[in-house]
Amino acid sequence: MHYSINPLSSSFETFGPIPSRRLGRSLGLNNIPPKFCSYSCVYCQVGSTLKMQVERQEFYKPAEIVKEVEAKVEKLRANKEIIDYLSFVPDGEPTLDINLGKEIELLKPLGIKIAVISNGSLIWQKEVRKDLSKADWVSLKLDAASEEVWHKVNRPHKLLRWELIRRGMLEFARSYKGELTSETMLIRDINDNEREIKKIADFLTELKPTKSYISIPIRPPAEKWVKPAGERSVNIAYQFFSERLKKVECLIGYEGDTFVSSGKVEEDLLSITSVHPMRRQAVEKFLQKTGAKWGVVERLLKENKLKEVEYQGKRFYLRVMGKG
Repeated sequence: MHYSINPLSSSFETFGPIPSRRLGRSLGLNNIPPKFCSYSCVYCQVGSTLKMQVERQEFYKPAEIVKEVEAKVEKLRANKEIIDYLSFVPDGEPTLDINLGKEIELLKPLGIKIAVISNGSLIWQKEVRKDLSKADWVSLKLDAASEEVWHKVNRPHKLLRWELIRRGMLEFARSYKGELTSETMLIRDINDNEREIKKIADFLTELKPTKSYISIPIRPPAEKWVKPAGERSVNIAYQFFSERLKKVECLIGYEGDTFVSSGKVEEDLLSITSVHPMRRQAVEKFLQKTGAKWGVVERLLKENKLKEVEYQGKRFYLRVMGKG
C-alpha cells in the first residue's frame, strides 16, 4: 500500500554537518518525509507521528538522493569541513524507505562511513536486515524489554509485535559485520524502574552491541508530560549495563553548537530544526557564523515555519511540520 506524501519540501534534504554525541561530525540524510514512522514515541524531538505505517515504500528516487549528497559533500570538502559520517537520521523511521540498501551502496564511493539510526521495528523483515547490513554503523532503539512498557514509551503501529522485533534484532546482531550500537531513552516513571532496566540489560547481554548508550530527553518531547529520568535511575542503568556489556556511555549532556551552513541561512535552519531542535545559543552562534541577523528567526516564527519551545529551562527552535 502506498500513501500520498506531503513532505516539507519537494525534494530530499541533507542537513549539517551537525555535532553528534555518537558520530562526531554527522551529515544528516533525511530520507523520510515528516513524519512517516512505525512508532509514535512519547519523547520524540520531531513531534507526534503524522502517518503511522509499517509498509515500506519509495519516498525519493535514489538518484535524487545521491546527487544531493554528492553536491553537499563536494561543497563541504571545498570548505575543508570534516564529515565523519553520512547518517540516515530522518523525520521518521529510515527503514520504511524501500531503497535504503540501494542508497547506501550508491553512496559508498564517497569514501565516508555510513550510519543508520533506526528504531528497529521492521528488523524482523529479512530485506530490512539485508539493507541495514550494508551500513558501517547501525543504532537500534531499545527503550523497553517488556511488551507493556514498549507500548507506553514507543506507542507502536498496531500491526507490530514485540517478540518478532526482539528475534529480528538478535538475528541481525549475529550476522552484522559493522558497528552495532543500542540506545535506551529513560523516561521518568515509565521505563526508569529497576525491574525494567534489568530486563533491558538482560536483553542487551544477548544482543551484544559494540556500545550501548543510555540517554534522557534533552530536547522538547512530543508529549509535554514527558520528563527525563533522574540521576539515580541513570546511575542504576549504567551499573546494570556495565556489569553485562563491554562499553556503556551516558548521553545526558549537550552536544554543542557547531552547526554548518551551506550559505542559504533560512533553508539551513529549517532543515536542521526539522530533525534536530536547536537551543537558542546554537541558533545565535549559527547566525553569527553566517553573518545573518536574528530577524531571520523572527521572520520564520512570524510565517509559522519555525516555533519556539521551552524545555528544562532552555529555549529551543523547531521547524513546524508541513511548513516550508
